[in-house]
Amino acid sequence: MNKLLEDKKAAVIFLAPAFLLFTLILFVPIIQVIYYSLCNYTGLTKPDFVGLKNYIDLFTSDETMKTALKNSIFFMVFSGITQQVIGLFLAVILTNLKWGRNLFKNIYYLPCVLSSAALGLLWAFLFNPKIGLNQLLGMIGVQGPNWLFATKGLIPLPMWVIGFVALWQYVGQTMMLYMAQISGISRDIYEASYIDGASKSRAFIHITLPLIRPMLVTTLSLNCIGSLKFFDLIYNMTQGGPNHTTEVLASHLYTQGFKFFKYGYASSISIVLLILCMVMTVIISKCIKVETYEA
Repeated sequence: MNKLLEDKKAAVIFLAPAFLLFTLILFVPIIQVIYYSLCNYTGLTKPDFVGLKNYIDLFTSDETMKTALKNSIFFMVFSGITQQVIGLFLAVILTNLKWGRNLFKNIYYLPCVLSSAALGLLWAFLFNPKIGLNQLLGMIGVQGPNWLFATKGLIPLPMWVIGFVALWQYVGQTMMLYMAQISGISRDIYEASYIDGASKSRAFIHITLPLIRPMLVTTLSLNCIGSLKFFDLIYNMTQGGPNHTTEVLASHLYTQGFKFFKYGYASSISIVLLILCMVMTVIISKCIKVETYEA
């Protein structure tokens, strides 16, 4: 292995395919999108360079962008908090469960592998104001709210509904990641703490939480990035309505690019989305310190 690492030609040969794919599939498209974001481009004509006009219009005259940015930040915060707390709680419970662990793991993880488009249509049917859940509530004399059509409030009811649906679908992924990290902690550490008189709650606070911190960074980063670029459930449940109250950055990007053919304007939204994802990744990595523990 040392000889192989010292052979620069071999290193170049092995790295070249991965570097080529990275350049063609990721780096070059990003450069193109940055250029298009500075142009007036419809996809049918030659890009017309307009400088920062798209970005200025995005933050000064686009009211839908303000709503989309607010909803995306709400969705990121809501998903980050709820999925971390509930996912960690389920992971701790199932890790210490002696009977039926695999059954419950599959039950909680199953929604993650199902199609988000199909689930979006299913939940849209369940939250329809005339059928589904409201029909069941009507049988007991309760008038259900307009789950997906309410527009009042800083964060309207449809965003809360979509947030809980996303939590139901993806909490299993966070749970599985935490279970993998917790399972890797040596049981000897816990046994030593119990011998010293520590309770299970104190062992969780002083042993489990510090040792799962690397996974906390990973899951929180995945949750935040996934929430910022969230699209499929929202599009299939509300399509950004009513009156753009449930628009997020990804749905606004889709509308501008593929409905109105404003590819330059849509590219500027994608750059804002990319910057937000990078900023959140840096903030998480800087705020959560990961230490190396040796047994």
